[in-house]
Amino acid sequence: MTGHTPIGDRKRGVGDTEKAVRAKLGDTPVRHEARAAVAAIYRAAAAVRQHFENSVLRAVELSWTSFVVLWVVWIWGEMETRRVAEEAGISKGTLTGVARTLQGRGLMERSPHPSDGRLALLTLTPEGEKLMAQVFPQFNAEESFVTDPLSDDENLHLADLLRRIVVQVETHGESRRLELLNGQDPRPRRSGRRPKAPDHGG
Repeated sequence: MTGHTPIGDRKRGVGDTEKAVRAKLGDTPVRHEARAAVAAIYRAAAAVRQHFENSVLRAVELSWTSFVVLWVVWIWGEMETRRVAEEAGISKGTLTGVARTLQGRGLMERSPHPSDGRLALLTLTPEGEKLMAQVFPQFNAEESFVTDPLSDDENLHLADLLRRIVVQVETHGESRRLELLNGQDPRPRRSGRRPKAPDHGG
């Protein structure tokens, strides 16, 4: 035994990843500052989500998405399903499954829209209100934990920078997508699975 650990088996930090990316791309014309910023956003979001789902949310058997849906309806009150999906940043199909699960747990109610039968409304049950009042202080304690390396001013500055990115995408994203796709609608997403081979059996 040499004691050597293959590089694929070692846990890599942010600095290691940055060095590897720059080495791989070499002279490829890339705005490294923009790439590093987006990569950091993704990595931070994934790390934070994993931490919450493995701690405070696991204790109450909620996924990140379920909590966000509950949060949206808790804050804004009764809402149309399409608006809940928009505020939570998920598709209407994903919301349907999440809402069904929350209904099954007695945390959320779905009711028809009083003037438009095509629409539905979501609201929290008393049990859902109780759960959110109980869990949010614990959730906020973890928000404080993950941002502990930052000062209050740095937290506010970070929040402002991220809001500016959100505004950029919300304001100009659609025109940019149309430009990239030559004005065509995006194709439906593929699952990544290989299509099934045709069954030629008799």
